[in-house]
This record gives sequence, structure tokens and C-alpha cells, in this order.
Amino acid sequence: MVTIAAVQMAWSESAEQNRKKAIEKVNEAAGQGADIVLLSELFEGPYFCKTQKGREFSRAFSWEEHPGRAEYEALAKEKGVVLPISFFEKSGKAYFNSIAVIDADGKTLGIYRKSHIPQGPGYEEKFYFSPGDLGFKVWETAYAKIGIGICWDQWFPEAARSMVLMGAEILLYPTAIGSEPESPELDSSDHWQTVQRGHAGANMVPLAAANRVGTESQDGVTMTFYGSSFIAGPRADFKAKADKAEEAILTASFDLKQIEQDRAEWGLIRDRRPENYGRLMSY
Repeated sequence: MVTIAAVQMAWSESAEQNRKKAIEKVNEAAGQGADIVLLSELFEGPYFCKTQKGREFSRAFSWEEHPGRAEYEALAKEKGVVLPISFFEKSGKAYFNSIAVIDADGKTLGIYRKSHIPQGPGYEEKFYFSPGDLGFKVWETAYAKIGIGICWDQWFPEAARSMVLMGAEILLYPTAIGSEPESPELDSSDHWQTVQRGHAGANMVPLAAANRVGTESQDGVTMTFYGSSFIAGPRADFKAKADKAEEAILTASFDLKQIEQDRAEWGLIRDRRPENYGRLMSY
């Protein structure tokens, strides 16, 4: 059995305080039996992509120089947990929205860079991030083979299927999503959950999504993040779900061997017809 935790939190302006809070919540999740602990996207600060401001590039670090790296690695080793860390990455002259995956022995396995970069009012990510140049990634950790997408990646079924074909047994999606500054009446939370539950069901794998909560304002733009973090089972059912406003730690446990057998029996991978999918390579 493997136990996944998804942490839903509000985050402040202070990176130091956010790291401290994240560590506290990882400790709490580990105390609840979690083997893999998922924090939300860019949790070390506010969601700074609400507007286009050059000052925000000062938030970026290479993973080698990241001020929290040693502490995160020590925490993963001490608690024996797999810890994906979302961060604003500077690599040479380029900037990425990235995840560093730390295994339960405290060693960093590698980095994934967000492939799909959104652009719209309140989500001005193309100003800050280059599209990921490393492709989709799957890591063999102490507990499971995991694939990770970041926020906007979660809307694309091709990404989820690609990771499963690469061997992913669990899909993880850290995110930051909420209100639309120019369409305040729009609430996409049900749509957001349903699309990802579809990935879980279509691929018969557990899936966890961790969102933030709270209201944040920046340069005249205000957004309220709608939480609704969840863990879905391989048949697309909710195993745990948070509300829209409260901080929460969700956990759910899965028998990956049984899921593997069930997936084989259903034939969802066996009956694929990739020779007919060429249209996916075009617009």
C-alpha cells in the first residue's frame, strides 16, 4: 500500500514563513502515514503571475542554489517521504515553472518543467516562464513510479496518458487556480475536478491535485483561490476532497499491485490504436 497526501494551504508573501509552514504540514502529513506529500504550485510565495512585473524574477533560483533545498532534502530523509517541491527556476538565462522531486532518502531525483504555459487575465505566466524543455517525466521513487504535471498541464489528457505510458502508477498535479479577474462569476472548480478525474479513470491510476486557498491582491488584481483539492481513485471516484476555503491535509491509500492487475484486465492500454492517433500531432 502507498499513502498519498495533498496539502491545501494559503500562502503569504514571505518565502521563509512559507517554507516553515510547508515543513510543518509535511511533518503533519507524515504523522498521518503519508508516503508521498504533495504541496501546491509555487507555494513559497503568493501566486505572483497575476500581473506582469519584472521585479518578480528575483524570486527565481536554480535548484542547486535554492535556499530551501537542503532543508527539504533533510526533511524528506528524516520523515521517509517523497517530496515534490514546486519552485520558480532560473536555468542559465531562462526561467521555468518547475518541480524538483526528492525521494524518501533525501536525494533529488530530477526536475520537471511545466510544459503548458497559460496566458490570460490573472494568469500571466507566459511573461515569466518558458515552456518546459525536458518533456514529461516519470520517477521511480521509494514507494511508486510517479508522474507530475503542473497546473495548466492538468487540462491536457495527452500529458496524463504519456506519463502513464512511461510507467507512472500515480499522477500528481500541484496547482494554483481560482477566480477569473475579468469574469468573477465564473467558477471552474467542478470542471477542473472532472477533467482530472477523467485522467484517473481513463488511465486507471490514482491522482492527487493540491490547490491553494485564500484571497490575494497584487497591483490592483485580486484573486480568490478555490481550493477543492482532492485525491481520486483509479475509477475516477473521490477518495478525499477539501472544501473551497479551509486549509486541509488530505490522505488516501492505494494498493498499486491490485490497481495494476485491474488496469490490465480492463484493457485500456492493450486496446489503444496509436496508429490512428496521428491527428494528435497537429492542430
